[in-house]
Amino acid sequence: MTSPVEKSASVRSMFGSIAPRYDLLNHLLSLNTDRRWRRAAVDELLRGGRADGLFLDGCAGTLDLALELARRGRFQGRVMAYDFSLPMLERGMPKLRRNGAREPVEVACADALVLPFRDRTFDGATVGFGVRNLVDLDAGLREAARVLKPGARLVVLEFTTPSFRPFRDLYLWYFTRVLPWVGRRISGHDSAYSYLPDTVLHFPQPKALAERIGRAGFRDVDWRTLTGGIAAIHYGTRV
Repeated sequence: MTSPVEKSASVRSMFGSIAPRYDLLNHLLSLNTDRRWRRAAVDELLRGGRADGLFLDGCAGTLDLALELARRGRFQGRVMAYDFSLPMLERGMPKLRRNGAREPVEVACADALVLPFRDRTFDGATVGFGVRNLVDLDAGLREAARVLKPGARLVVLEFTTPSFRPFRDLYLWYFTRVLPWVGRRISGHDSAYSYLPDTVLHFPQPKALAERIGRAGFRDVDWRTLTGGIAAIHYGTRV
């Protein structure tokens, strides 16, 4: 049986291996829908809330979600983006300069289960397609709550599966057959794009995930699905 430490090391190694083709495959396999999902997540984070202060982007990967927030016209704060895969962060670092200016994003290589930040540090947080990879989901959610200030918003963007049957059947055929084949061909990694559908299919559905976010220290937790139920945005407020 694989231990949590071994599983974490395996996932870290996998993301490091696919980092060079990660952005390409994200955009290709989602038909660029992933960009719209990130915009929706930032919309939700800023909805009715502050647009200044210090924000956290967890499991930041190649920094696309952090930059979506940092580049919003009304955003006047700073973003701390972390990920446990250094190659993923390195792949995103060149994006931090645009037109000769440095984006208001700092980067740290860190584990979501043991964050190197003080209690009640951040004014808001996002996690895009990351909580599904945690070896201990509840511990990761509690750690997010620990570093957020009371009243701060958390937004979680994650894959789910459609419930409408005809669309669900078509999507699952694509997700479990076409996507892994294309992913293997382009990334050169044998299992990474089989890992994706496997983890999504075994991950809590939106209602169950919302309940676990609530138990971790958040109130007013809710969610909405995107693109027919392929993804979902969860949001809540730190107690």
